[in-house]
Amino acid sequence: MAIYDVTVAISEHVPIYKGDPGVDVSPFKSIAGGDTANVSQIAFGVHTGTHVDAPNHFIDGAKRVHEIDPNKLIGPCRVVEIDDSVVAIEPEHVGDITGVERVLFKTRNSQFWGEPEKGFRSDFSYLTPATARFLVENEVMLVGIDYLSIEKSGSPGHPVHVTLLEKEIVILEGLDLREVSAGDYELFCMPLKYIGAGGDGAPARTFLRQ
Repeated sequence: MAIYDVTVAISEHVPIYKGDPGVDVSPFKSIAGGDTANVSQIAFGVHTGTHVDAPNHFIDGAKRVHEIDPNKLIGPCRVVEIDDSVVAIEPEHVGDITGVERVLFKTRNSQFWGEPEKGFRSDFSYLTPATARFLVENEVMLVGIDYLSIEKSGSPGHPVHVTLLEKEIVILEGLDLREVSAGDYELFCMPLKYIGAGGDGAPARTFLRQ
């Protein structure tokens, strides 16, 4: 049995989607400083690193992250590997997903995580609106990709997000799939549970078990 941690660690060096809050990880108390315990504090946007998008991210008044059905976050999934030459992922690139409930896309994006010093990359591979509709038609409950957005950077109206989120399909972004081959796995996606603000997303420790 192999377990893969496909989570991108949150740090002050992790690439951040353009315009999102940065990351601050700092000590609040320290034994070295005379305190009785080490206590750290972190501040970052909820769409940092590996994270889920809740419907309220793009559909105001829709379900928030603490209301996501946990049955969608744990269970069988398929990793679909996309050729490095593909930037816009169309339905024909997906293959037969009959009966598949969760789909993760492994693309050239995963290699970007090995070069954090280059910062945010806007040339990442993404799903097209036609592919989003194809996934809805196949009754997928969770869709993941290996960069900070499932949709083309700057896409007017965000049709991919809206198409998926209006059907309450969980979007899982920021996966690191460099060590994972295409095939079937068991997914364990555990987003932080909090209440407040928009509830539009949350960082998610994520594992695949083969």
